[in-house]
Amino acid sequence: MSIAPYAADFADRHIGVTASADIERMLAQLGFPSVEALVDAAVPADIRVDRPLDLPAPLSEQGALARLREMADRNVLKTQMIGQGFSGTITPPIVLRKVLENPAWYTAYTPYQPEISQGRLEALLNFQTMVSDLTALPIANASLLDESSAAAEAVLLMRRANRAQGSAKTVVDANLFPQTIAVIRGRAEALGFEVEVADLSRGLPEGDMSGIVLQQPGDDGAVVDHTAIIAAAKERGAMVTVVADLLALTLITPPGEQGADIAVGNTQRFGVPLFFGGPHAAYMAIRAGLERSMPGRLVGVSKDDAGTPAYRLALQTREQHIRREKATSNICTAQALLAITASMYAVYHGPEGLKAIAERTHAHARTLAAALTAAGIELARSEFFDTVVARVPGRAERVIADAEAAGINLRRIDADTVGVSTDETTTAEIIATVAGVFGASVAETVAEGDYGFAPGLVRESDYLTHPIFHSVRSETQMLRYLRRLSGRDLALDRTMIPLGSCTMKLNSTAEMEAISWPEFAGIHPYAPEHQTAGWRELIADLEGRLVEITGYAGISLQPNAGSQGEYAGLLAIRGYHRGNGDAQRDVCLIPASAHGTNAASAVLAGMRVVVVKNTDAGAIDLDDLDAKIAEHRDALAAIMITYPSTYGLYDVDVREVCDRVHAAGGQVYIDGANMNALVGLAKPGEFGGDVSHLNLHKTFAIPHGGGGPGVGPVAVAEHLLPHLPGDPTGSAVAASSGTGDTVAVRDGIPVVATLFGSAGVLPISWAYIAMLGADGLTRATRHALLGANYIASRLRDHFPVLFTGESGLVAHECILDLRELTAKTGVTAEDVAKRLIDFGFHAPTLAFPVAGTLMVEPTESEDLGELERFIEAMIAIRREIDQVAAGDFPLLESPLRRAPHTAAAVVSSDWDRPYPVEQAAFPVPSLRVDKYFPPVGRIDGAHGDRNLVCSCPAPEAFEG
Repeated sequence: MSIAPYAADFADRHIGVTASADIERMLAQLGFPSVEALVDAAVPADIRVDRPLDLPAPLSEQGALARLREMADRNVLKTQMIGQGFSGTITPPIVLRKVLENPAWYTAYTPYQPEISQGRLEALLNFQTMVSDLTALPIANASLLDESSAAAEAVLLMRRANRAQGSAKTVVDANLFPQTIAVIRGRAEALGFEVEVADLSRGLPEGDMSGIVLQQPGDDGAVVDHTAIIAAAKERGAMVTVVADLLALTLITPPGEQGADIAVGNTQRFGVPLFFGGPHAAYMAIRAGLERSMPGRLVGVSKDDAGTPAYRLALQTREQHIRREKATSNICTAQALLAITASMYAVYHGPEGLKAIAERTHAHARTLAAALTAAGIELARSEFFDTVVARVPGRAERVIADAEAAGINLRRIDADTVGVSTDETTTAEIIATVAGVFGASVAETVAEGDYGFAPGLVRESDYLTHPIFHSVRSETQMLRYLRRLSGRDLALDRTMIPLGSCTMKLNSTAEMEAISWPEFAGIHPYAPEHQTAGWRELIADLEGRLVEITGYAGISLQPNAGSQGEYAGLLAIRGYHRGNGDAQRDVCLIPASAHGTNAASAVLAGMRVVVVKNTDAGAIDLDDLDAKIAEHRDALAAIMITYPSTYGLYDVDVREVCDRVHAAGGQVYIDGANMNALVGLAKPGEFGGDVSHLNLHKTFAIPHGGGGPGVGPVAVAEHLLPHLPGDPTGSAVAASSGTGDTVAVRDGIPVVATLFGSAGVLPISWAYIAMLGADGLTRATRHALLGANYIASRLRDHFPVLFTGESGLVAHECILDLRELTAKTGVTAEDVAKRLIDFGFHAPTLAFPVAGTLMVEPTESEDLGELERFIEAMIAIRREIDQVAAGDFPLLESPLRRAPHTAAAVVSSDWDRPYPVEQAAFPVPSLRVDKYFPPVGRIDGAHGDRNLVCSCPAPEAFEG
């Protein structure tokens, strides 16, 4: 293969195939004279743009970092004591460098192929065990998106699970954080059920209740014994959720011991930076019996084909993209990378360390409270954990201003009330300074371990008793533990991950570098606007670039996952129709080829799903579309189109589809998850879309992190702008968007706790777009098409390609159809997926969107050598399928069904399989140099579901 010359611009480092000889070889295979000619044949002419993207000139890596530094320096870094669910914390340097900044962790995909995900699955199981222990509830999931949306998910779970009271109202304690109440109310409004906000310290309100939501500690800092109110709620048939601070639960009687059914919250203060609001891993823990209704992912323990214990995602039938309109949640991604960070924080500190941090935090708060009380200042609560709320009639603004001048941010509750929250970073000097701005002084320091709440609330039960939370203490041990876990997995730092629909492309180091800078990572989401000018400049600039790329009028970056972007976009459509007096418009048409999340999001937005057929060629069936429009014309709210479709096709009739829906009064939602096949070539806002969400964790290079973080901003046409997600705190001031630091604030339903969602990872996408520029972005799209069509062409004679357009081409991904081979030989697509592990590959997307198939997406980042390595593996696997067909060995004893092969299996003296060890372990010669052995063999999923174990098992289970 020819060697590319030194590349001076970032595009030549991002795009894998740059050598002219390699491009010519690929084009010769496809029969096109140029990449442009290939694109012209693949992409319908009537959606193509006739002008290049109007973006600033591309920056070099050094130039982008310098520009990011300028923006970061415009943020004002203060000691953050605002609280309200977001706390200062110290990320252990070993965790920062070896997890958050380590591509072995941040470039991994969701562990749907568990045999090559044992490291991150163990880390997530540690997270579940940590949460379960601290909440005293037996089952916890592997993270949710943020605290407020997790509380909303808990409300929906209570309504589903409480069949006797499912249609009754939900009662929310007034002492929840205001952003959490706002998000819960938004969910309720969309689904049409009643939420009553009440002061539950005065008892339960009248009326039937499906559930109640409490918070520990409360918005005003109060630590309360909820046992009586929980018991009273249950006597009246209601379920109970407690929003709980995990650090506080090291000292306070946990929700499970007080009788709660569900606990939710945020794990941010377990070593995850503030990140201007996210990404942070929320959690949910439940009592036994609710596990099949719990949203999100659940890591469980099963066994492999040799009987060795092994981890996997359990109960996957709960996944929304499988259940579609029958789903109970639209959660698709999670916050795996941040959950892993939080779990490693717990491993690093252990129960004694966590308790010491909590006691120090609490002692600082009590010391401040004593000083304020001695100065005659009234406190809202006398029993608290880390938050002191002081009443200073008419002086709140002055106190906050004086604190800011001293380098500290406090919380303004109202004109007479100020909140101060301590955390891991608080020192005695900080407490003295804060006391001084109130006009008080510290006379006596409260000792650590001297608790300021009722003795009956002091936790007596043990937690984090598993050896993993006691055995890794030195940095050497931690370093090796993290290396051992990451070494069990396949991530982008080792191999191509050819996942159709998931776009596992390069996440460059230059894009990633800025996110951990303190001037970005250390900013509180509710810090004063004048302290966040750099963040607002970056966000406004990124919004402007995305508006140009998509052709829409405006965008919100608030949704922190693609599924939440779908939900926000559908809420905008719902709000628009209601504003026009068309509240009856509640039908959402969804083609069979759409992304699985679409139907679940539509249901959560209060819409009825009607499926539109696809033709045998994969296009939307226009006759069926007309029939569905005619049937539901007066109720038609929208159609959701994934474009290019999940079948990997550019539907040539997309403009016609949009026109027909518009003529019937509906709106067009173009799912932008596959935007990486459009950037620079077509703009959904110009060929018929009213709204699209984007996946910044796909098209725009934010890494998947083993299953999150994600960002799913929603872009809309002019008429939908007022309905974009609003500020959940209600405190932001609306401004015109598009110039300087100004970012528009809308009036729509908020979907998460902060105005800008997972802002902490936005520098990645900003850098990606800024370094590629207009030409580089368009080249990336073209090369994504080139790579996908090259693979389809090279493998077509070995595996049929299921859908191609009129030109015989695919878009950015292709579907390899194994159904006929399965019928003849019994070899399944899953067998091929597991056998690819032996070749050192993550499998393509399995059985989606068509059962019995593999969907392959190479992305623009892979070089020709890697594409050929994948092609070689697939051809070798086809030869093995032919061996099964020829009777060389029975299917059940074939290298396909026995895959993947562990090192223990191939070195065993008991090898008795009808194929040689060399074929099992080294099916192609290159594997003799670089060979990955999975830590476990094929995992028995059914066993894991029948015998559900979702917390760390005893160590002896893994011995032998």
